[in-house]
Amino acid sequence: MKKIEVVAAIIHFEDEILCVQRAESKLDYISEKFEFPGGKIEKGETKEEALARELTEELDIKPVIKDLFLTVVHTYPDFEITMHSFNCITNSKKIKLKEHISAQWLKNDNLSHLDWAAADLPIVSKLIDNE
Repeated sequence: MKKIEVVAAIIHFEDEILCVQRAESKLDYISEKFEFPGGKIEKGETKEEALARELTEELDIKPVIKDLFLTVVHTYPDFEITMHSFNCITNSKKIKLKEHISAQWLKNDNLSHLDWAAADLPIVSKLIDNE
């Protein structure tokens, strides 16, 4: 089974967190699901470098990357993902959606209302529990 390692950003603006919706995909289990923005770590990159690059590419945003929040290993039908999520802080809600179809800024207690990709659910649960 294919294994991929990715990074994800939990971007905080005041008391809200950025949630982005994936585009339609042939993989129905992630198609149009919500996720924390990020992407694959390229060879030679640190996790933080990969996250900064992905956030610029996907959202044209440069938040301050703070600390590792949670690492999740999840097995989907076609691949296994190891996702390292980081707390990040931004001073603006201004983003440009380049790959996602929608975005929402939500308080922790509203995160469970979205249809999340399965790999992101442990992060959502921990954020809600830490509220």
